[in-house]
Amino acid sequence: MISRSLNLLAPALLFLLSCQDRVVEPPAPSGPIPSAAQVAWHEMELNAFVHFTTNTFTDKEWGYGDEDPSIFNPTAFNADQWVTTFKDAGFRGVILTCKHHDGFCLWPSKFTEHSVKNSPFKKDVVKEVADACKRHGLKFGIYVSPWDRNHAQYGSPEYVQYYRNQLQELFTNYGPIFEMWFDGANGGDGFYGGKREARKINGSTYYDWPTTLNLVREAESEVIFFSDAGPGVRWVGNERGVAGETNWNTITPDTLFAGKGGIENLLNTGSENGTHWIPAEVDVSIRPGWFYHAKEDSMVKTPEQLVEIYLTSVGRGSTLLLNVPPDRRGLIHENDVQTLAQWRALLNERFKTNLAADAKVTASAVRGDSKQFAGENVKDNNPETYWTLNDSERSGTIEFSFGEQRLVQYVLLQEYIKLGQRVKSFTIEAKTNDGWKKIGAGTTIGYKRIIKVDPVEASSVRISINDAKACPVISTIELF
Repeated sequence: MISRSLNLLAPALLFLLSCQDRVVEPPAPSGPIPSAAQVAWHEMELNAFVHFTTNTFTDKEWGYGDEDPSIFNPTAFNADQWVTTFKDAGFRGVILTCKHHDGFCLWPSKFTEHSVKNSPFKKDVVKEVADACKRHGLKFGIYVSPWDRNHAQYGSPEYVQYYRNQLQELFTNYGPIFEMWFDGANGGDGFYGGKREARKINGSTYYDWPTTLNLVREAESEVIFFSDAGPGVRWVGNERGVAGETNWNTITPDTLFAGKGGIENLLNTGSENGTHWIPAEVDVSIRPGWFYHAKEDSMVKTPEQLVEIYLTSVGRGSTLLLNVPPDRRGLIHENDVQTLAQWRALLNERFKTNLAADAKVTASAVRGDSKQFAGENVKDNNPETYWTLNDSERSGTIEFSFGEQRLVQYVLLQEYIKLGQRVKSFTIEAKTNDGWKKIGAGTTIGYKRIIKVDPVEASSVRISINDAKACPVISTIELF
């Protein structure tokens, strides 16, 4: 896509307006701001989730931990097939379930016998996938379940040390690792573990997450941690692929922990006045289940369904983590490969031509009250530039004029999130043969917002920022 940046005010520099003999300073940050690692995470936009373990061969979603390692024996395993499929679909990273709740490890961990080293397959799946990611230029992440239904000491302090030992093993031998993913299964009060017996824990205190995360940071200082409460990124509150139409990247995590119930709506929308930048990650599977089941070969989501999920995830300021489970051969099934390729083709087609690239641009005002500069036709692909207003202003408009009628179906907006998330309300209007017509509206923008509108023939499109927490800072507007 070709970006259009409307006023060149670089945050790290003072920008000298060509029409005035004075300096205009950039706005100060507003509220929590993302770390450099979080900005890089936002920019990835699409990542693949890979669920693969003994469950693949027992036809279960949650194993009991008493499975014989001999059942794990993919006949045609090919990590390059996985990663090239993902790369062709536009994914930037892969998160692998190195250990699910059954405790079976996809690497030959020296701390347990319940691993690939005691399977007929023998190969180190974690290494194979990590190396394939390096070969093809994708980032590598890991899912390591805190719950372990195989481990005899689960529920005791000894198990927590075992879990930490395995994390150190992974981060030492398979890095760099961009994201560590752990969910809330058996993480909250009232959940049960063990093999087939009940084993209750108080998940909010048992795992002692601060100590565990600090140990990981010693090995990988920039790693992003995913859980219900972050601290790097949070769960979106559902597994349907839907972020909130209002989606704040900020949340207050003081009373949150992995596995806490009743907070799904909060996680879905975030909090306008949250104290920490903890954006939502949207996890959803391409199939009904998370692991491969042959009976679901005909139930793969369609390319059109994936486009809608793209719009309700990436298009609402989140990153999409799409699960694509390998089959018993150790390959991404042909149906999934075909759907992913068709999905990518649809996205390329619909977001191919940016109508804003050749439009005339005018703005109601710019920072420093430079009226001459406001209407200048600016083209710039520098992500460090943006349009903004004076500190006291919370609203403004930007208009794109085409000089002829053009068909508009999507409007893409981005805030310069390095200065915080600000916009609370916006509207979109199109100038038709019958005059100006409202065609869309929204609340938050964040890293990226894509509004799908009813197709309309328009000679101009106007975006109005109606309200914001601080002066709006818009880095990109694209029209398709």
